[in-house]
Amino acid sequence: MRTRSSVPDRRLAVIGSPIAHSLSPALHRAAYRALGLDWGYDRHEVRAGGLTAFVDGLDRQWRGLSVTMPLKEETAELADGADRTVELTGAANTLLLDGGRRIARNTDVAGVERALTDAGATDVEHAVVVGAGATARSVLVALDHLGLRGVTALVRDPARAVAFTRLADELGLELDLVDVAELRHLVEGTDVVAWTLPNGVPLPTPLTLTDAPEAVALDVTYSPWPGPLAAPWLAAGGRVASGRDMLLHQAVRQARFFVSGQTESPLPDEELVEAAMRAALPEAS
Repeated sequence: MRTRSSVPDRRLAVIGSPIAHSLSPALHRAAYRALGLDWGYDRHEVRAGGLTAFVDGLDRQWRGLSVTMPLKEETAELADGADRTVELTGAANTLLLDGGRRIARNTDVAGVERALTDAGATDVEHAVVVGAGATARSVLVALDHLGLRGVTALVRDPARAVAFTRLADELGLELDLVDVAELRHLVEGTDVVAWTLPNGVPLPTPLTLTDAPEAVALDVTYSPWPGPLAAPWLAAGGRVASGRDMLLHQAVRQARFFVSGQTESPLPDEELVEAAMRAALPEAS
């Protein structure tokens, strides 16, 4: 057993700003304990523009980083190796440090897709997406994997949706941009409504649902829970894909990548590892 003064075999961390709320340390520490690995996992506050200096300061004991806002685009740009998902979204939430190489992946897409399918969204033709940033682009790629044909994006400033618009065009999707205040008018007649704005951002207007919507709600918020979209959806008896489930499933893919260098190769005894990770999540609050 590792003592207080001992040094872990490998080091990892989650970085971003703000970072104190992150549940990634609990998830990853549980994963490596279940795998019998003496790996340390911490959190570090790194603000926009500070990624390169932080990574340059890491020694070879470091195996990788989980990345959250506002560093996902910077991570994609910093990497000297990436896959098609990173190229499509222009964002990466995972950086593997391997023999001097910095290899990026976006496991958010797999996390979103798993959370949606678990909630019953297996055949999606149309979706409403609130937001157009890095998380929204990952949601869009996940929805495309589920058959998406058209999307309505709700944004405050269309000028900030350029990358989202470009991605929708590359995926061959029909796109409408409307003001975020229109959300209450768009919850019917769609298959998925996705809330991709940061923790703490409220609904633009109150959303009262008298009946359970047919659409699945994806709320990427995980602290506090339920988030602004999930709360009225759950109150009406609707189906919800939670940010906590998304976080769990993307973290499993990250652990795969840190352990083996592959995101598609399951971990040893992955069902047990995933169960340990889920048990490590604190009660929703």
